[in-house]
Amino acid sequence: MHKPVVVQRTAPSSCSPSLSSLSSHANSMLKLETEMFEKYFNRMETKEAAPEKHGSSPDLGQVQHTRGRRKSKSRLTADRLICLTVEQKCDLAQRELEETKEDIRQMKENSERKLQNYMAILEEADIRMADIRRAMVDFDKDIVRAITKKKGSVIASEKVLRYMEDKIRSRDVQKEKIRLKNDSLKAQKKKLQLQLKQKEELGEALHEVDFQQLKIENAQFLEKIDERNQDLLQLKLTVGSALQILNFYKKKLQNATAMATLLVKDHAQRKESLEKIVRETTIAEEERKAAEALNKQLRRQLAEYRVPPVLNYVHEKMAVHGLENTIKIWERKVEIAQMALQSYRSIWRKAGLASRQLQALLPEQSIH
Repeated sequence: MHKPVVVQRTAPSSCSPSLSSLSSHANSMLKLETEMFEKYFNRMETKEAAPEKHGSSPDLGQVQHTRGRRKSKSRLTADRLICLTVEQKCDLAQRELEETKEDIRQMKENSERKLQNYMAILEEADIRMADIRRAMVDFDKDIVRAITKKKGSVIASEKVLRYMEDKIRSRDVQKEKIRLKNDSLKAQKKKLQLQLKQKEELGEALHEVDFQQLKIENAQFLEKIDERNQDLLQLKLTVGSALQILNFYKKKLQNATAMATLLVKDHAQRKESLEKIVRETTIAEEERKAAEALNKQLRRQLAEYRVPPVLNYVHEKMAVHGLENTIKIWERKVEIAQMALQSYRSIWRKAGLASRQLQALLPEQSIH
């Protein structure tokens, strides 16, 4: 049995409101502490009462001895009260906290297990409901419509019987599949249990091995692990330097690629310019050949040209002057003829007008 726990409480003094609030806070803290100790004490009593219920009945001497011990303990507790130290209180609080956490964890596990069971039940119910709805739709589409169209016919009843037989057959097939799956799961379970048993036996066999040898091997493996870690560190450093070199060459490659792109563009532009220059050169060469041919022709004409005598030039000049004078005379004559033509045309128009007037007057005289 545990020793009774006595918590010393201080009575609040009513000197001032601040002291009363402090005392109420202290009383509430002491109340919480007392409740925690009571919970711990009750839990320990239940744990000790359980073995006494399930244990064997002690003999009379032991009962009397325990009664004497209990009486002596009660007498001792009556004589003097035992108070808990701060460390014991902290230990009790820590145990109570761990027990509470364990209870919360178990409650969470139970709640999660129940939630999973409920979710599985709901999922099964949803699947079952979907199957029932699908069966109802199929039955309505295949049977009910046929029965409503052909009331009282033998074909409708045969169709219903065939539908029920198909459903029973499909259920039997599904049941057989589930049975086979259950058998395979049972075989898998037995196999896993056998593997687990073998692992447990192997673990028991390993417990009998010399642990000193295992320690030595463990130390050797640790040394190898350290060596491998050193090698790994060296490889990491090498990889880091290689990555730096790779990044440098990547940048260099990018610059070279950019330069190559610029050079390709420049080459294309220069090629276009060269083609344009070649075309212009061809055209200029053709023009040069044509100009050279014309120049040769003009040079040949110039070489073949002979200057006429001066008298011929004077005679030709006089002839041209005479022809110009003749042209001027004829132009004057043409102007005079045009003026005469205009006067003749006006006279002709007047004569025509007079003749028309005369013709208009002659019919009037003939009528009178």
